[in-house]
Parts: sequence; C-alpha cells; structure tokens
Amino acid sequence: MNKHEHHENHDHGHGHSHDHGHHHDHDYKKLTVRRLGWSLAITAAAMVIELVGGLLSGSVALLSDAGHMLTHAFALGIAIAGILVARMPACHHRTFGLLRAEVVAAFVNALFLLGISVWIAVEAVERLLDPQPILTPHMLAVAVFGLVVNVASIFIIEGSRQGDLNVQSVFAHMIADAASSVAIVAAAIVIAYTGWLWLDPLVAMGIGLLIVIWAYGLLKESLRVLLEMAPKGRNVHDILDALREEFPAVVATEHEHLWTITPEVVVFSAHLTVDASRLEPGENNYQQWQDCVAAWLEEHFDVRESTLQVSWKEGDAKGE
Repeated sequence: MNKHEHHENHDHGHGHSHDHGHHHDHDYKKLTVRRLGWSLAITAAAMVIELVGGLLSGSVALLSDAGHMLTHAFALGIAIAGILVARMPACHHRTFGLLRAEVVAAFVNALFLLGISVWIAVEAVERLLDPQPILTPHMLAVAVFGLVVNVASIFIIEGSRQGDLNVQSVFAHMIADAASSVAIVAAAIVIAYTGWLWLDPLVAMGIGLLIVIWAYGLLKESLRVLLEMAPKGRNVHDILDALREEFPAVVATEHEHLWTITPEVVVFSAHLTVDASRLEPGENNYQQWQDCVAAWLEEHFDVRESTLQVSWKEGDAKGE
C-alpha cells in the first residue's frame, strides 16, 4: 500500500500504561491498607476515650473532637474498603475495574463531614447560651491523649498518601484533628486559670469550621473526578497546542476529550488528521508513530490512557 492509498485510512491507537509497575502498585496498596488498619484501630480507641472524657468533663470541645474522630474512623474504614474494591480486576462490563470506588468513598466522606460540622455548630451554640461547668484536668488529659494519637496516625499513613485522593482525605483529617487537639489543650489550660467557660464552645466552633473547610475541598475535588472534568491545572487546549508543536505532521484535530478516572488515571482521546508527507525519516511505521504520541502524552501530561483515531493523508489536509 503506497502513501496515496492511505488517503481514506483510519487507524486507532490505544496507549495503555496503567499496568506499568503493576506489582509495585499492588505491594504499595497492601502496605497502604495495613497502615490504614493500624490507624483505624488507634483512632477508634481514641474516639471512645474522647467521648467518655467529654461526657465526664462536660467539654463540648472534646465531644466535637470525638465526633471528628468518628469521621476519621468512618473515613479510614471507607478508605480501606475503597482500596480493596478498586483492586478488583476489570472485566467486560467494568473495563476500568472499580478504580473510582476510592473517589466515591471520598465523596461520601465529604458529605458525612458536613453533617458532623452542623451537629458541632448546634451543640456549641447551645453551650454558649447555657454555659456548663467543666472538669479541666479531665479535659486536658484526654486532649493530650488525642493529640498523641493523631500525631501517631499522621506518621503511620504519611508515606501512603501521594497520588491517592481517598488516602489524602484521611491524612487531611489527621492534620485537622491534630490542630484541634492542640486548640483543646490550650483551651483547657486557659479555662483552668481564668474560668472562661465560653472558650470551650468557641474552640468547638473552630473545629467545626475546620471540618467544613476540609470537607468543601474534598467534595470539590471528588466531584471534579466524578463529573469527568479535566484534571486540575490542565486543559485539552494546552495538550493540543503542545501536540501540534511536537508533531508537525498533525494538521487537524477534532473530538478531543480529556477527563479523569481517578486523580492518578488521566484519559485523553482525539481524532487526528496527519499529513504523511510531513513525517520525519524513519516515521513511516504508522503504528510506531502513534505509540510514540501515546508515550509522549504520558511523559509530558501524565495521560495514563490515550485513544487516538488517526486519518492519514498525503499533502496538507487544508488544501484538499
């Protein structure tokens, strides 16, 4: 077949790279699940202690932090389930497997966080209107214990959070709750010396606001994925401009799409019209050229999956 006979030829190229490093990813996920399991165990224990300590001491700040701990336990449980479900293999009706299970888990977690923040706000307002005595030694001891647990959880899961939205959401919880524990420790000390009971619900409101901020960011990012929007900081026009510059033989593009399956699995598809006469020497192997484009997309734009439909033409497409 000569070049002129390629005028009506359409090739489909698929760049698949999510299987690269499969064994490494599998081991990494196993380690992540193990770390999340340890974190879940100590978080659940701390939650019970903070709940009991809040009831005994009369501190709504401790109760709010126990609620925050509950969201952590919930998030950790969903994170573990999400990773296990996402590891299920692809099949004829789940061609990407269940990779988005982790993103759905993050979305549900965000909604749960917002519900907890409303409960904290109501409790804090009631306590501001009707201050109650607080056993500050109990409050301080439990808050210090909670801080130790959060710091331990942060160190346990810190190495597993990169590139995983679900684990990142859990890590964000831990950072937020560590800050909350510091605030409660400081409030307990101040209340013990000044008797400012209003400081306890005020700290609770601050914790609630912190939860809302994290929940909003998590909700926004998970919705971006679920609505199949382009990855944050990237758009299809930038990719196309760079593609034409790198591969001058591309004379026209259409049906361009860029979306995310998960934050680490970006997908790109397009119909390219290529002038075969503009190919560099040694690029006459058309399938090899398409593979080169797919590899370039992965290297420069982290596109893990690419589907390219190519129309080969002789001469400038605009002049035909």
